[in-house]
Amino acid sequence: MSWDSYIDNLVAQTKDASGTAHADRACIIGLDGGAPWTTAGHACALKLQGQEGANIARCFKNKDFSAFMSGGVHAEGLKYQFLREEDGKLVLAKKKGNGAISLQSSKTAIVIAHCAEGCQQGNVNKGVAVIAEYLESLGM
Repeated sequence: MSWDSYIDNLVAQTKDASGTAHADRACIIGLDGGAPWTTAGHACALKLQGQEGANIARCFKNKDFSAFMSGGVHAEGLKYQFLREEDGKLVLAKKKGNGAISLQSSKTAIVIAHCAEGCQQGNVNKGVAVIAEYLESLGM
């Protein structure tokens, strides 16, 4: 089974009333170790580099976001400024001139999406939540 279809679903969930998608890239990684569930071959893949997935997974697994607070959230070779964390499950971060990222964990995965500059991160949060909560409902 390919997890890549979840990227399409997530992006579709971020559309506003005019049909504009607010997420342009997304991925799903495992909570244990940060291994990718989605492939980099998808047109809308968010491509984590090096240890980025492992570092993100470690923070979520331990529910310790101090590394994000002090050093930012790294994705696709960029450092995003940590904004806030909610309930040990949701992390929001932004990079001036390069949009924002939303990360939400389920029992076994972390759903990550990028919000394009000028788009609404709230819509992206909604799309990320739909996928994370669906995985959670499956016990994943």
